[in-house]
Amino acid sequence: MRLAQQPTGMTTPDRHSSGFKRRTRLDEAVDRLLAAVEPHNRTERLPLQMADGRAVAATITAPNPVPGYDRAAMDGFAVRAADTFGAGDRSPSILDLRGPEDEIAPGTAIPVNTGSELPEGADAVVMIEQVDDNGETIMVREAVAEGENVGDAGEDVAEGETLYEPGHRLRPSDLGLLKSVGRWKLDVYQKPTVGVVPTGEELVEADPEPGEIVETNGLTVSQYVTRWGGKATYRNIVTDDKAALRAAIQRDLTKDIIVTTGGSSVGERDLIPEVVDDIGEVLLHGVALKPGYPVAIGVVEQTPVVMLPGYPVSCLVTAMQLLRPAVKKAGYLPIEPHPAREATLTRKLPSEPGTKTFARVETGVDDSDDLMATPTRAGGAGVLSSVAQADGWVVVPEDREGYAAGDRVAVEDWEAQP
Repeated sequence: MRLAQQPTGMTTPDRHSSGFKRRTRLDEAVDRLLAAVEPHNRTERLPLQMADGRAVAATITAPNPVPGYDRAAMDGFAVRAADTFGAGDRSPSILDLRGPEDEIAPGTAIPVNTGSELPEGADAVVMIEQVDDNGETIMVREAVAEGENVGDAGEDVAEGETLYEPGHRLRPSDLGLLKSVGRWKLDVYQKPTVGVVPTGEELVEADPEPGEIVETNGLTVSQYVTRWGGKATYRNIVTDDKAALRAAIQRDLTKDIIVTTGGSSVGERDLIPEVVDDIGEVLLHGVALKPGYPVAIGVVEQTPVVMLPGYPVSCLVTAMQLLRPAVKKAGYLPIEPHPAREATLTRKLPSEPGTKTFARVETGVDDSDDLMATPTRAGGAGVLSSVAQADGWVVVPEDREGYAAGDRVAVEDWEAQP
């Protein structure tokens, strides 16, 4: 994937002592990343049943109309409308049922069911409620006009009609429509590839000793990448060593995006931004959001690198806000906002001015069935259970110092699809 050149965010060679003197606003960080990421051009042809959730790679038109024939829109009798002119209760039109079974001759009728093909020569359908039927003839008590109670061929989809343009994300209903017009295989964009690299010498896969931590960020991020329409390669843990980190980054330069977890802050063991800047360029380091401000974005040999913090909640928030739109753009998928519900805060929700805050909340209904939102007690960036137990988060903009109890707020559901 090509990444356009951007000015570096590494303004000082000694970041360990300088810390984060300037934090980029979140919307600016997202804009810079998305302006730089260019979607790949790889496509593949898939059977219809395997294309759900994929982005269309070529304009899709209908090879056949739907329906493919004129059809009865009601249960009743196919007729020539002219044979019913003037029909009424006092002077019904009498039509013969003993004519040909597949063609309407003048003065005849043929029984039809809703959806059945209209016999040749017929141009209308008389509803069954408007006739008297003795088995040989029918008496039509109400005239019908030409085309009445008839569904025309192509009424739903016309032959040659454009159904979907490139970039459309296919849904189950789309697949049903495509099957109805006879499209059995589709050209779609391949899933964007993402190398997920967990870092940290304290990380282990299982059975931690004192001072060790079970690796969860890489697993979590990999699963979300899959949910967002990407193809994740979940790598083994890489220790805090420059040579090892450099090799891990270089190994995944064939991917569309590289994402690392951990080691993105300014501590002595936070080496990943230095490594990326040594072999590529760091575009920005430090974003004004909470939790998650130590996130960084870089590029190595035209491959974007998203460096997520190690604290689990910080990692999740920054992945949702930066990695998610990057993955979707890389795969031609629409970047849609998370769905939100309006709720009333049960207690004060503080926030740091100048920082966009993502506050986890639990929701419930009061005695009046109004939705209520309560900030989680365990609010630390390292408390993973606060994410698993939350029902969403409330976003506090940079220009606010928080919300008061009783304020109406939007609760975003980050787990909702797509």
